[in-house]
Amino acid sequence: MKKRGRPSGAGSSLSADKIIQCARELLTAEGKIPSIRRLSAELRVDAMAIYHYFSSKAVLLEAVTVALVSDIYRPEGNEDWQSEVLRLCRSYLLLLNRHPGLLETMLSMKKYGPAEVFRQRFELALSPLSLRQKTADDLLNLIADYLHGFALAVDCQDEPDKLPVNDIEGPLRLVMRVLENEITP
Repeated sequence: MKKRGRPSGAGSSLSADKIIQCARELLTAEGKIPSIRRLSAELRVDAMAIYHYFSSKAVLLEAVTVALVSDIYRPEGNEDWQSEVLRLCRSYLLLLNRHPGLLETMLSMKKYGPAEVFRQRFELALSPLSLRQKTADDLLNLIADYLHGFALAVDCQDEPDKLPVNDIEGPLRLVMRVLENEITP
């Protein structure tokens, strides 16, 4: 039987983390962000119990996408910055490939939580360069747009491996060589 309304406090097994985990599992299994109704059915609680933790579906959606993006590679800041950027970009594309529709979901969001996760990791990868903020922002925008375009191109392919993720390496290395020439006196 479903638990109705507000969670029952200490005895409740429902939590924000449990809701996010369930939403992630449903997204992976079904290929789309689940509705509150679908999520509540899976958790065997009333939909209003989910609203106790998340004020709206948009807030839940942001929490789920932030949790997903948080799984991408986390640069250590002590390796070669080019390797760090490549690993981060590959990791991000693999995430987008595993979750069809995730990119479109993130691009349609009004909040920027998932993008902020990528931004922080990108800045960490570039930290050895001590770039001016404007240069770092321009580079982030260029690479994010490239990755998103690549991810959309992969989605349009009728053969799954026609555009392997490693195909990003050549263009990214070109951008990094230009950047290196720009910062080297």
